[in-house]
Amino acid sequence: MSGTRPIVVARRPAAGPPRPYVFPSVERLRLDNGLTVVVCHLPGRPLVEASLVVPGGAADEPKERAGAAILMARALTEGTAGYSAIELVEATERLGASLHAESGWDATSVSADAPADRLPATLDLMAEVLAAPTFPAGEVDRLRDERLNDLLQARADPRRRVEEAFVETLYAPSSPYHRPGAGTRETVERLDVAALRAEHARRFDPERMTLIVGGDLTGLDVPALAAERFGGWRAASQPRPAGVIDATPAPGGRRIRIIHRPGAVQTEIRIGHVGLPRRIGDYHAVAVMSAILGGLFNSRLNRKLREEKGYTYGAGAGFDFRRAAGPFGARAAVNTDVTVPAIADLLAELEGIRAAPVSGAELDDARNYLVGVFPLRFETPGAVVGALAGLVVHGLPDDELARYRPAIEVVTAGDVLAAARAHVRPDDMAIVLVGDADAFLVDLEAAGLGPVTVEREEPVEETAQGDPA
Repeated sequence: MSGTRPIVVARRPAAGPPRPYVFPSVERLRLDNGLTVVVCHLPGRPLVEASLVVPGGAADEPKERAGAAILMARALTEGTAGYSAIELVEATERLGASLHAESGWDATSVSADAPADRLPATLDLMAEVLAAPTFPAGEVDRLRDERLNDLLQARADPRRRVEEAFVETLYAPSSPYHRPGAGTRETVERLDVAALRAEHARRFDPERMTLIVGGDLTGLDVPALAAERFGGWRAASQPRPAGVIDATPAPGGRRIRIIHRPGAVQTEIRIGHVGLPRRIGDYHAVAVMSAILGGLFNSRLNRKLREEKGYTYGAGAGFDFRRAAGPFGARAAVNTDVTVPAIADLLAELEGIRAAPVSGAELDDARNYLVGVFPLRFETPGAVVGALAGLVVHGLPDDELARYRPAIEVVTAGDVLAAARAHVRPDDMAIVLVGDADAFLVDLEAAGLGPVTVEREEPVEETAQGDPA
């Protein structure tokens, strides 16, 4: 309204206390063939999610067939004994459902969501995809070519190139984590229909698989539905169980690796070392420590590099928790002319989190955030089922998620300091950069942060199409 003076708020609104939340309870049973069934009834959620999960993914495949697990999963829905790829899509759409398969480092799954009254028919399609994929040669060739094209894009994109170089630097060549989960050019080029069939046969053993179903299951006998469709299934061959994952680190000590990009106006920075597996005793203290260091918008790294120095749009850090020790890394993209001071600030914050207890305000902010957003992660059946799948993959108890908020609430500043001192090792950090080495190399060597190697790669030809992000 004209002439009305604006209202100025004198004090920033404060967050209220976290609302009560209890993670949904589950029922667990085992079919005669060994398949585990987990049922989570969520009243009022008529869109039901079902996921068949088997532990084991890219980290378990033979080195010479790296990329087979992810390519096999992508090809599962490209044709079955009863449906072509198009017919499978049409059958799924007629049910108002969606169906997909995927594999990652730690697990392979086939999942679907559908209205509750269409769940039986949707489970029929899931069973078809799992038990009778045909891996049509033309579709396998197409998917393989897409991956090879994606590898070209990754080499051209500084952000993806630094991630690739970072894990190469952290892990010994014997570790699957030394390479991208979807394989390298040398291994992907060798993948064919026979390789994907072999990968499928050795993965899907009912004794190691879990069917998780979540949603409003009123009137549905999920165990009976599962037994009818999956209870008679036996492993096609002698599956190899998920074994111990080699997470051997590369030789340690502070070292700097630069991938030279002439004329680059920004430098992608990654600093870190081999981190932690998911199953650790101080997981909740590590979660709070990571949030304070680099997980929140007001984290120490973001405040220093973005708010105080103006070096970057965002900086962060954290642990990639896997079945074996995944990477820990701090990350930022900065203008080329501030590369060296940005690295110095990142290292100073990594040292600082270990030097003294965090403040009460930092501790409260991190705990309140983690506790407050926890319920928001589980607003849909798909999210609940995904969280339960994580428990299966990592061998965690069914009450792990119910215990999360109380465990976060009691983390102390002393716990955070102990976690930082135990798990953040600045003297063992690899520093990996993608940028114009000629613009900052002299200053970097003068800073004495560690031995420096520069790799001057041949430019990547612009043959890849699409958005590399």
